[in-house]
Amino acid sequence: MSHSKSASPTLSRRALVQGALGAGAALTLAAPEAAAQPSADTLLARPPDGFVPMAAPGRVVKVSAKGSFKDIMQPNLLWPKPEVAKQLLEKAMMELTGASNLVESLKRFIHPKDIVAIKPNGIAGQKGHTMATNFELVLPVVEALLALGVPAENLMVYEQFPSFLMGTRVNVRNWKLPEGVKTGTHNNNNHPMQDIRIYQGIPTRYSKFLLDATAVIDMSQIKDHSICGYTGCMKNITHGNVNNPHDHHAFQASPAIAMLYNHPIVTSRVRLHITDAFKITYDKGPLDKDPNTRVPHGAVYVATDPVAHDVVGWKVIDEERKNRGLKSLADSKREPRYIRTAGELGLGIADDNEIRLRSFEV
Repeated sequence: MSHSKSASPTLSRRALVQGALGAGAALTLAAPEAAAQPSADTLLARPPDGFVPMAAPGRVVKVSAKGSFKDIMQPNLLWPKPEVAKQLLEKAMMELTGASNLVESLKRFIHPKDIVAIKPNGIAGQKGHTMATNFELVLPVVEALLALGVPAENLMVYEQFPSFLMGTRVNVRNWKLPEGVKTGTHNNNNHPMQDIRIYQGIPTRYSKFLLDATAVIDMSQIKDHSICGYTGCMKNITHGNVNNPHDHHAFQASPAIAMLYNHPIVTSRVRLHITDAFKITYDKGPLDKDPNTRVPHGAVYVATDPVAHDVVGWKVIDEERKNRGLKSLADSKREPRYIRTAGELGLGIADDNEIRLRSFEV
């Protein structure tokens, strides 16, 4: 896989790094009502006293399901069987942490005193619940967090817009979360903080649900993206939380995604990435516009390193494209350069040779 060395036509590498590292201090000259909002440097999260969340740079675990796709999925072939989703998730988490079950695994990342936010991805599930983070994967995460002692009122599952959350089937009809667990959508207008300027001087704010949490679990997918090439762990957190994602798509969102993720508001909170890869989208993403580009994959991935995970996902997409006679993302002029930039910023491991992908089948 090739990696471009250019950040963007208008932003030097030195400016990129300086801008990213100094973003917390770059506040706008705010109007009086904006000045009343918290400043970025007061919004960094800290784990409960004495608790150190596990980190595993460069490590990604993949667990696939044995048998045919039909065997592991519900009759519509869109959603995994609940027992299969939980089994793959538990195996992946156990292999990542060395713990004995799902609850014990999550204890490596979440303390009972944490305020936990889960950010799934439902944008491609808006019509027909066809391609989104599946409720069958969200539910066992929520149940395990409750079992390890997080109070229901301190647990939030949220998305950008109502249609995105509905795409995941969370609290739709009979797909209910346990009593007391909260859900919400920020609608790009619930961002109670002062503006900060992270990328090219654009005033930006992060969502209330992110800011309210002390710990965030990212539940993403593996998808082609028509603008930035690939959308996975990092983009689900960045463009799924800022108030103006449309302003951060220039130059294929590279390096904007890396810079938005690099802000301490994000890095002080996001502790775990769980990817629903029962299905992936290898072209024409991120929406589910062409069902022919949505293909079975039958796996769950977990990592603490969003960069390594996104490198792995990028390779999955390129392999699918190759198998179907399509150009790679790079050859299609949609190389996700932001992933390499994120590695340079220290957000994770971007070098294939240093990434340890461990694969299992259950």
